Amino acid sequence: MASFKTVMKSGHPPTLFAAFLYFDFCFAIWVLNGAMGPFITEHYKLTPAETGFMISLPILAGAIMRFPLGVLAQYIGRKNAAITEMSLIVLAMAYGFFLVHNFTDVLAMGVLLGIAGASFGVALSLGSGWFPPEHKGLAMGIAGAGNSGTVLAVLFAPPLAQAYGWQAVYGFAGVFMLIPLAVMIVFAKEPPDREHQSFRQHVSCLFEKDGWAFNLVYVITFGGFIGLSNFLPTFFYEQFAVTKIEAGRLTMLAALMGSGIRILGGYFADRIGGILVLTVVLLAAVGSFLMLTAAPTLFVTTLLFMFCFAALGAGNGALFQLVPLRWPTNTAVAGSMIGEVGALGGAILPNAMGLSKQYTGGFATGFLFYAAFTAVVLGCLALWSRKWVGVWVGPRGKVLTQAGTEAPAAPENTIGGVQRA
Repeated sequence: MASFKTVMKSGHPPTLFAAFLYFDFCFAIWVLNGAMGPFITEHYKLTPAETGFMISLPILAGAIMRFPLGVLAQYIGRKNAAITEMSLIVLAMAYGFFLVHNFTDVLAMGVLLGIAGASFGVALSLGSGWFPPEHKGLAMGIAGAGNSGTVLAVLFAPPLAQAYGWQAVYGFAGVFMLIPLAVMIVFAKEPPDREHQSFRQHVSCLFEKDGWAFNLVYVITFGGFIGLSNFLPTFFYEQFAVTKIEAGRLTMLAALMGSGIRILGGYFADRIGGILVLTVVLLAAVGSFLMLTAAPTLFVTTLLFMFCFAALGAGNGALFQLVPLRWPTNTAVAGSMIGEVGALGGAILPNAMGLSKQYTGGFATGFLFYAAFTAVVLGCLALWSRKWVGVWVGPRGKVLTQAGTEAPAAPENTIGGVQRA
């Protein structure tokens, strides 16, 4: 296994750092309305359904905007696309600070926050672009660690909103966005591995049954992660009457688990197989959601969410262990489209929870719905995997050898002999 120092020497670390910072700050801004959900709900006296829709809108907009930003990056380069996106985000934050005066404006702001959610594909491709194939996985893992931006949002947005007003947080976010923008301009270099992909290539996995199988699993794992990350501040505030700042801190504990465990999910998928890991984590998610329907104490609820986020994070890592095995020559394109559909799925959970609260008086129905949805996907995975094993993947989801059996355990941090995160 190559040392970290050797890996860094093989590429361009300043570009990788710039990509990580870019993704981290963008992710924080993407979930900003979720982090400030209790403040906005109280200010405009929103119904639970309105709160759920308001929280889900940036998720939905961000998923839709990923493809246009990816196309733009093919024509002007990933660095220039990132600079363009961050510049638009700064303008969007100025709109939020100066021009949001009613709930309709908040919804418009939600669409603008979606600009930040489009950064996923560009950030990972930019960060790994200078590295050789055997080290691209690790580079993508480092750049992808920017999803920890959720932690920044739920940790800092509520105290700032409490002290200066929630609209001022948009102003602070716009100012701080200048940091990754400056780093990108000064230190990043456009990678040489530029590829032009047609629209049909980009959406090709949508025309395959396996593509939709992966999409549905990612709707649960990543969609659940981003949806819960956005809704938990509102949930903790309304369910347990904690302060808005405490709600953000409790959400941070769960989000940290989801971000940190993702790498372990990929690690164990390499060792025991991605299908097996996905089966275990989906079972864990179903169990977590079902136990949450009982409305346990704050302490138990927090532990359950930490466990649930850990399962969802591990599922994200395990799923992307399988993607390059199924689409070995089209991994980036397939992964990008799966990421987009998964992000779209993130809009389901906040709306389900908001409608549950409004029409039943509690959140139990929302948890029950997502548990049932996850159970259906788990059952489908059991059926799908029977057709996969022996065709493009080995038993339990390990690498398939030419003889049709599973390959020996790959060296640490590798997948099929290629370095990965």
